Amino acid sequence: MFITDEVASANTGLVQLAVDRGVPLTVVSDRVARALSDTVHPQGVTAVVDIPTAQLDDVLPSDVRLVVVLDGVADPGNAGTVVRTAAAAGADAVIFCRDSVDPYGAKCVRASAGALLHIPVVSEAEPTDAIARLRERGMQVLATSLDGTDVFDLREELRRPTVWLFGGEAHGLSPDVQATADRTVRIPMTPRVESLNLAAAAAICLYASAQALDTR
Repeated sequence: MFITDEVASANTGLVQLAVDRGVPLTVVSDRVARALSDTVHPQGVTAVVDIPTAQLDDVLPSDVRLVVVLDGVADPGNAGTVVRTAAAAGADAVIFCRDSVDPYGAKCVRASAGALLHIPVVSEAEPTDAIARLRERGMQVLATSLDGTDVFDLREELRRPTVWLFGGEAHGLSPDVQATADRTVRIPMTPRVESLNLAAAAAICLYASAQALDTR
């Protein structure tokens, strides 16, 4: 871990935690902190960590109830925010299909606000195979659509273990992935807008499931 003197002084608990866990700690200048970061205004602390490696069968508990699958999601900010929301809503895992953004890219990591380290994340998954394995565990598969069932009318259905499919920002789910869904779901909105941002739509769907499943 590399940390500026100012940040270390203001976060003695973090410093002590690093020491207690045997993390090598180096105090650096503001100039060095800026060089280590890829943001304009770094927070003054940088850590080098091992990237978690997770396979689908390794990360899902036997009582899995809520999983997110991202298909063709290209925006790292959206992807990281979905991971953060999934962790907050009590999801069991987030699965990035192989045509989605790298979950461990810098922008996605920042957008997740650390949630990547608190929820299992699978990357480079083959979507139809992953969905088939999840369905074998008794999970229903739901996908968002402009002409599906109102998500707020599905409280009883959402009591079942659920996989939520979310597609890319520009084109949505690929036809092959869309076809795997048991049901399509829409989020009601006024005619003033055509659609919601991916992260916003995912938050609404995941919290509808969290309320029904009591995962929070």
